[in-house]
Amino acid sequence: MDDSHLRETRIGGSVAYDGHFLKVSNDRVRLPNGAETGREYIRHPGAVVILCLFDDGRVLLERQYRYPNDRVFIELPAGKIDDGEDSLVAAKRELEEETGYTASDWQFVCTIHNAIAYSDEHLDLFIARGLTAGEAKLDEGEFLDIFTSTIPEMLEMVRRGEITDVKTIIGSFWLEKIAAGSWTPTAWTPKAA
Repeated sequence: MDDSHLRETRIGGSVAYDGHFLKVSNDRVRLPNGAETGREYIRHPGAVVILCLFDDGRVLLERQYRYPNDRVFIELPAGKIDDGEDSLVAAKRELEEETGYTASDWQFVCTIHNAIAYSDEHLDLFIARGLTAGEAKLDEGEFLDIFTSTIPEMLEMVRRGEITDVKTIIGSFWLEKIAAGSWTPTAWTPKAA
């Protein structure tokens, strides 16, 4: 499909903020009609989300305080992809660091873009099976609780508004489809750097 009539072209710009974790860019762009405007957006290295499915059908979840919203959220295990790191490697690392679990079976589920209007962040979702418990290795300053839930319980938490995190909502819908056999995850193909 030809999308050239929708594309914006970067004319110039600068980094408005360069933090430890995020960068904010302030660009000038030419619109499809030839007019110029500004675009401010957050540069993010990307992240991984792990849908941990135990043999009994239960799912591993976390409870973690998130400062920007001043509350504890229920989430799937997830974390930032380090510079130059393959997404599957990041998923395995994050699962073990946050929960202590390792998995023998990994499949790619999908990639989502959670804030397309103001960020280039993407999240690669993986399903992990063949789980073995171990000791968590939380980052300094990271605090969370882990617990398990059935997929129907998780969906009910979404329905009641107890789970509002978008990656966890999308993950729960994928888990429902995977458990029903109507959607199938695939093998991970590393993206070119």
